[in-house]
Amino acid sequence: MAIVGIDVGSVATKAVMMDGGKIFHHIRPTGWSPRDAALQSLEELMNASSRRREEILFSVGTGYGRIALPFVDKTVTEITCHARGAVYLIPDTSAVIDIGGQDSKVIKVDSEGRVLDFVMNDRCAAGTGRFLQVMAAALGLDVTDFSHLGEGKTAVQLNSMCAVFAESEVVGLLAAGCGKEEIINGLHESIARRIAAMAHRLSIGGRITFTGGVAKNEGLRRALEKTLQMEVRVPELCHLTGALGAALIGRERLS
Repeated sequence: MAIVGIDVGSVATKAVMMDGGKIFHHIRPTGWSPRDAALQSLEELMNASSRRREEILFSVGTGYGRIALPFVDKTVTEITCHARGAVYLIPDTSAVIDIGGQDSKVIKVDSEGRVLDFVMNDRCAAGTGRFLQVMAAALGLDVTDFSHLGEGKTAVQLNSMCAVFAESEVVGLLAAGCGKEEIINGLHESIARRIAAMAHRLSIGGRITFTGGVAKNEGLRRALEKTLQMEVRVPELCHLTGALGAALIGRERLS
């Protein structure tokens, strides 16, 4: 049976189809129309799986743009979906760190992927994917460069996590002769401290799974591990965790 999960984020729209033992997926920029991005992603899934729309037994929408998806059968919060998806990908997960385009979340979960508690920062862009994109532009780099640059280097102290003020601070540090690698490490450590403060509010322990597109940033993963003093694991499908969780919830709905 074909089950679809669509995660419409602020930056990217991710779609997953579970069809028997196969998983099909697609990702594209959300752009100005969450609805259009979701429909285009769904069409790509249909093409990849050779399925027709009427063969989809159940569909679940999640993410900030889920309200723009009148064609799905159910909508679920991204917190619930990331918890379910993370435990599916790494079964012994006890806590999830999800850094999205415009918010960050720490989620405490049980062995079934149910949410026990969570903390969310969605009041500003500090420490999010958008924040890292702004910092990369200020450094004259692509955000993907952050993953490997800085390894083995020291970290410069940054005083602001506000995207506007941090950008000015980065420009000033460059003018003062600071290396880009040291600045990148400073950014990662600042984000890690912010996430750690959220995690401590939940008293998390055990095994941590890092999800979302930002989880592909190995430099940030190392900084989180160092600050939390706990292992932080990244599943291969980290960027699809929310959509996968939505599909799993849809499958459970039919069982």
